[in-house]
Amino acid sequence: MKKKVLASLLVASMAATMVVGCGKTAESTDTPAAGNTEAGAQTNAEAPAPEEEEAKTLTVTVMGPSEDLDDAQGAWLKAECEAFNEAHPNWDLTFEYVTCSESDAKDTVLKDPAAAADVYLFANDQIEALVKGNGIAKLGGSTAEYVKTSNSEAMAATVTYDGDIYGVPYTSNTWFMYYDNRVFTPDDVKSLETMLEKGVVSFPFDNGWYMASFYAANGCTIYGDGTDAAAGYDFGGDNAVAVTDYIVDLIANDNFVMDNNDGSVALAGLKDGTINAYFNGNWNYSAVCEALGEENVGVAALPTINVGGKDCQLKAFLGSKAVGVNPNCEDMEVAAKLAAFLGSEDAQLAHFELRGQAPVNTNLASNPTIAADPVAAAMAEVAANCSICQPIIDMSSYWDAATPFGAAFAEGAEDQITHDNSAEKTVAFNELLNSSLVE
Repeated sequence: MKKKVLASLLVASMAATMVVGCGKTAESTDTPAAGNTEAGAQTNAEAPAPEEEEAKTLTVTVMGPSEDLDDAQGAWLKAECEAFNEAHPNWDLTFEYVTCSESDAKDTVLKDPAAAADVYLFANDQIEALVKGNGIAKLGGSTAEYVKTSNSEAMAATVTYDGDIYGVPYTSNTWFMYYDNRVFTPDDVKSLETMLEKGVVSFPFDNGWYMASFYAANGCTIYGDGTDAAAGYDFGGDNAVAVTDYIVDLIANDNFVMDNNDGSVALAGLKDGTINAYFNGNWNYSAVCEALGEENVGVAALPTINVGGKDCQLKAFLGSKAVGVNPNCEDMEVAAKLAAFLGSEDAQLAHFELRGQAPVNTNLASNPTIAADPVAAAMAEVAANCSICQPIIDMSSYWDAATPFGAAFAEGAEDQITHDNSAEKTVAFNELLNSSLVE
């Protein structure tokens, strides 16, 4: 049977009004209750072999970031969808593609879940909102079984909500440190204090995803272990004030530069030599290589900081990027199997080879190419020893408050945070975070 692939890319802003894939059909007008639709309910033993599957002709809409649809970067998402099509000889699938970053998936899907993409790539911290907005299906059977058996317990937890699986992880979502290996040695980068003696370090305190690592290092928490909504935010005690004072001193250090929210200040500094260390993720590896020259790029997990005479390990948020299924989809079998395929061992390996996306499938840990890759090694080290769970519980109040709080550390900022007002500012920040939880 001839296979068809529609290669046109639909921009994310058009998704809500123009994309109609597996949305509600004329025969089915009822929208299922949020979280009640289960995709991939068949077990491995029950699932028919591809050559025994019922014949189907279907259009499937798939949404992912531009990098995964760009022919110049290998068009990983399109290639995997085509491979999936070929792997199911009784299915005649036409694919339509929507361009949207994983971080923006929730907003795009929830504009109109019934008209949104059938299968999409998303960041795991969006799960709660997607479940409540009827934008993501619970995964069951062989698909859920695969998630549980092919990932570490911590990684499987990133896509688990109220005990159910809602996505197939394909890479971890965290960050680490790049450095100029002409300035720092691998031993130097174990301690921020040592680094500041030898070179210039940057950090984006106006980005809450990064800033939280300093507070987590000294015992501050968000939703307890990340899963206890009743625990709220703990950013207001003496340990939090001590971190605020530490950051005030850091800002005043001549060997520190405040990076901006998107990291472009530090990237420019790496290129002209005014900055020697940069905190970011694997998505910017190529940009760092371009700035420093690949032979000069060092990669490491996260350093310790010395707060009040105590060495504390910086701890990044650990989440995942995963494949989700729209519960409004016309054909759950196809959508769930495609999600599992995109998160499969082979697809993760291809993603790594094309774009350096570090895999999370535990079988790939022993792959020699991956084991020798410094970025994959740094991400594994962060996941194992330098991270906290990024909560799935709604954190919108944190993101909204963290940006102005972090920006106020910068020299010359309006109402700048100083040693004189650090306790007051920290307590006010904590109160603001927790006030949003009071119903």
